[in-house]
Amino acid sequence: MIWKHAAKMALILAAFAVVTTAALALTYLQTKKVVAHNEEMALLERIDAVMPKSLYDNDLLKDTTTVVSPEYLGSANPVTVYRARKQGHPVGVAFQIIAPNGYSGDITLLVGILADGRIAGVRVLAHKETPGLGDYIEAERSPWILSFKGKSLGDPPANRWAVRKDGGDFDQFTGATITPRAVVGAVKKALQFYEANQNVLFSQAPAMH
Repeated sequence: MIWKHAAKMALILAAFAVVTTAALALTYLQTKKVVAHNEEMALLERIDAVMPKSLYDNDLLKDTTTVVSPEYLGSANPVTVYRARKQGHPVGVAFQIIAPNGYSGDITLLVGILADGRIAGVRVLAHKETPGLGDYIEAERSPWILSFKGKSLGDPPANRWAVRKDGGDFDQFTGATITPRAVVGAVKKALQFYEANQNVLFSQAPAMH
């Protein structure tokens, strides 16, 4: 009698597990596309800050290539380069870089560079800098990061791509020189990377998605 009751309970539990698993799987499948869509929209919103939508007419998320350049991009990991085109012609690129020499470690940035080598925009994606000082690199806290727009390797000259304390053209913050110095250096390297690889970036076949 006891074994019969135990077997009955086991069957009930098994059925419950199957139904629950099926419900979870169905919920996952139903929300998977929504989650993916929301992630794409969030990514496009971030890219739009450094490469305005009005400049291009292609699908930026599908027109990508992958590069590895620790020396210039600050990471040994593959970096996705989003390529903007207008009527098939190159407009610019957007990609992530890391300034590894922040006051408290890595500063992750998104940079947009126009085809002619000018900066379209720079935004900080993540950092661990000192609150109240180092976080002035964020566009929400200070217009400082906007000062890169329109700059290129020739404007200012290469030897002036530094904060004013180091003889350059970019402001530092009172009591926080290390953070802006790291960002200026990383953006300059991004420009150098683009200059050295511009033709390759636009000629490579789109990465598989």
